[in-house]
Amino acid sequence: MKEIDSIIFDLDGTLWSTIENCVDALNNMKKKHKDILYDISAEMVKAQMGSPFEENAKKYYGYLGMEKARQYAREAFTNNAKALSEKGGILYSKVEETLKKLSEDFKLLIVSNCMEDYMQAFLKTSHLEEYFCDYESHGKTGVSKGENIKLVMQRNALKNPIYVGDTIGDKTAADFAEIPFVYAAYGFGEVAECDYKLEGIEDLLTIVHNKKRGGEHFAEK
Repeated sequence: MKEIDSIIFDLDGTLWSTIENCVDALNNMKKKHKDILYDISAEMVKAQMGSPFEENAKKYYGYLGMEKARQYAREAFTNNAKALSEKGGILYSKVEETLKKLSEDFKLLIVSNCMEDYMQAFLKTSHLEEYFCDYESHGKTGVSKGENIKLVMQRNALKNPIYVGDTIGDKTAADFAEIPFVYAAYGFGEVAECDYKLEGIEDLLTIVHNKKRGGEHFAEK
């Protein structure tokens, strides 16, 4: 059985929420571009959180054709990241104190499907960068979340990491990387199967430290 040595986190729905900021950025585009016909709801944004850029562009603006959808989505996401770099998003309860304690015993990393400037906005405004030894995004590499998990595993010589996320896409990515998945049930998605479930991020402390003390282990993949 494996004893974990590192924890890889998803970003949106796991460490912070930026729903209101995202909705504002997307709907401001409608004011600027007359061919955008529909407002975008918070429910739609929640459902898309964690999806790759192409999927988001298609969902929000696909009726305009994919070339224009990509253009408008990129503009909206860039504007959103710029706004977030100034005012930040909303960290979930007990994130900072939990990361501080976890970082004493485990390598901590982030892998997200976000754009690179969005990742930088999080690191800048959250003041949590010191706790992470590495991070990667779809916006930077252009590959899937599962491939990015494998990338940071190789780059940091991780032997037994776990992945913490809140959507079925996160579960799929963890399965692709062949590592255990910990479901952040306080986030945006619903996941039926997981190795462990968190009602709050602080639950990680109990789970991982029980493993480190030689208690119950995560099942091998």
